[in-house]
Amino acid sequence: MPRSNDTGTAATRGRPPRTGRRRTLRREVPSTVGLLADAWDFAAMRGYRSFAFDDHRDYLDHVDRLLRSLAAQGIHTTVALFDPVEYADYCADRGLDPDTPGARTRFTAALGGATGGLPYAGQPIDELIPLLVDAAVRQATWEYASSLLAEVGRCADCGEDIGTASFERATEALRRLVDRAGPGHHHLVCSVPAQDEQLVAVLHADTGPGGRHRVDGRDGLDFVTVLAAGLALGGPGGLVLRTTAEGDRDRVHGWRLDRGRLVPLSAAAVFNAYCTDADTGDPVGPEPGVEYCPGYEVDEPGPHH
Repeated sequence: MPRSNDTGTAATRGRPPRTGRRRTLRREVPSTVGLLADAWDFAAMRGYRSFAFDDHRDYLDHVDRLLRSLAAQGIHTTVALFDPVEYADYCADRGLDPDTPGARTRFTAALGGATGGLPYAGQPIDELIPLLVDAAVRQATWEYASSLLAEVGRCADCGEDIGTASFERATEALRRLVDRAGPGHHHLVCSVPAQDEQLVAVLHADTGPGGRHRVDGRDGLDFVTVLAAGLALGGPGGLVLRTTAEGDRDRVHGWRLDRGRLVPLSAAAVFNAYCTDADTGDPVGPEPGVEYCPGYEVDEPGPHH
């Protein structure tokens, strides 16, 4: 009895033909696109003869069409910033010729495992770039704050790891911040000056009428890590919480970091902080519809010095 060919057998068994199965399998293989968002980074890559583009706008338009094409095929795509300096280091460490498409492909594949990338959701390229830059800044902030916590060492009195203890305190402080803020949408900003850069973390949280909280996991981790670094370092810093609830005026509360502790600010201090230009020090008129409120206790004194 003659044997059916692959196509006939697949159709008889209710499966798509071989080419159709390959297309189906392709949709289950994720893709990563490394994006040269900055004109200076693009100019650096133009130094490689194998790099095919000479106009940044034209390059961005091609990437935009590529992303749309992948999305139309149902392919999950992660977009990450392509850093030419990191790329050159990557190639040097592995003995790769950086002036080859293969080396760029390997580096881009490695970017797919980094947490600074974003899943493509159909945004136009000019909307996607600021989101990518923001994600990269948040990742760099988290990495630096984490390194500070790892380096702070142990308490000379009890031997406890100060970084770990500070992270636990910051986690509990965030819970109390949101708990006591009441129902509404909460916008929190924590700022900690460190030796190499200013650490800033932003968090959005929502509290329903029943007291249930909704906090994005990654943003919550970033915020707690920066706050923990401020507690562990024991230096200056600040935290502001703004709550928006339907039918009420916005409420603003504030705290300062002082010797490893979150200290509530008075209503007058919150008003002065909000109504002073950060760059010039000049007074700024109060924002209409905003109530400037004192901070409240959220942090127990730490045992480490």
